[in-house]
Amino acid sequence: MESNYTVGLDIGSSKIVLLIGEQMANNMINIVGIGEVPAKGVDKGSVTDLDSVVTAIQNALTVAEEMANCKVSSVNLSVSGAHIESTNESGTWAIDDNAVSSYDIESVLHNAQSIKIRDDQRLLHVIPQQYSIDSQEGISNPLGLAGVKLKADVHLITCHNDFVKNLEKAVELCGLLIEQLTFSGVASSAAILSEDEKELGVCIVDIGSGTMDISVYIAGALRHSSVLAYAGNSVSNDIAITFSSPQSSAEKIKIKYGCLQRDSIDPDEMIELTSVGGRNARTLQRQMLVDVIEARYSELLELIKKELCKLSSGSGMEGLKQKLAAGIVITGGAAQMVGLVEVAEKVFDNMQVRIGKPENLQGLVDDVATPAYSTVLGLLRFKTTPFSKNDESPDVSGFSVIISRIRSRFSVIINRIKKEY
Repeated sequence: MESNYTVGLDIGSSKIVLLIGEQMANNMINIVGIGEVPAKGVDKGSVTDLDSVVTAIQNALTVAEEMANCKVSSVNLSVSGAHIESTNESGTWAIDDNAVSSYDIESVLHNAQSIKIRDDQRLLHVIPQQYSIDSQEGISNPLGLAGVKLKADVHLITCHNDFVKNLEKAVELCGLLIEQLTFSGVASSAAILSEDEKELGVCIVDIGSGTMDISVYIAGALRHSSVLAYAGNSVSNDIAITFSSPQSSAEKIKIKYGCLQRDSIDPDEMIELTSVGGRNARTLQRQMLVDVIEARYSELLELIKKELCKLSSGSGMEGLKQKLAAGIVITGGAAQMVGLVEVAEKVFDNMQVRIGKPENLQGLVDDVATPAYSTVLGLLRFKTTPFSKNDESPDVSGFSVIISRIRSRFSVIINRIKKEY
């Protein structure tokens, strides 16, 4: 594959998407290949049927490679699921030679991430929030600055090791290397949010089929990450149960006739819905369908609100509004429901709400410029920094820092000897 191409692979509950693109100089992403197939063997971010997932990835890969006229060897893979956990930590480090070096930054970040995590968990991301040097706070890039003591505040995201291993195995069985693992919420943020929104304070919610990824940015930094194991499929399940319809028919009817604006629908408008067990199709008012959909969406939004209120430190919605001045951004496939903004604003006590759609795209834009592709597009844009790599082998990372530390100390001693003689 040409080295300037990046490949994103999003293994979701409803679809598996493989995207080939390149980052342009003007911050545009040029899309050259798209492979999309219905997902089988995936539920809420975890693999339930390995063979089905492998077949689906291979099918998506073949389509994308033919479209882009290239051979894919590695991918950036998204990770989601209720096993995702996050915490905010800090670390300190004594600065060598009074000026912050790359080694100092690597060391302070290593100290910040050196917390004990459960044996079944893996460290996925170490994302810097801010740095401090002595009494100076709020530093975004300390490299080259003078001082004695360096402090780093970081956001750590962990995932369940076995869940991720199964995803990795499916990808590797397709002959692909995994270049980078990225939490879906972080990827969606990279595709959707502006720097101004992050500075003002914003919450982005990616509502997919199986999960809702929540990421909260305050003062330009990621402060909270979580995943709720309820999403668009819950709506389809409600339709199927309420009207005794097959799951596949419920999903189709949701997409074709679903909305959250009951008053905009003619009370006399009727729709036909397939019944289970070979029974005759039934006819019902479209408004009845909307009532079911609106009830579930309101419940999903209330779950998000409850999660966010944990961050308000007892100050309720008013305190939350101050922290999230840029409001709520909703993206993902289930964000395409008509009337969602109005219902969300009501649930969130009139906070600003917008639907997040990917921008700054060129090439095969018409196929991906919708909220449903936020995660996979973000995989093309988000890159871990040299100092915030996701590494499944913390001991190796620690050993690297120790070796780097010895080399740095030795270099300082040699320089002093040269000065003296």
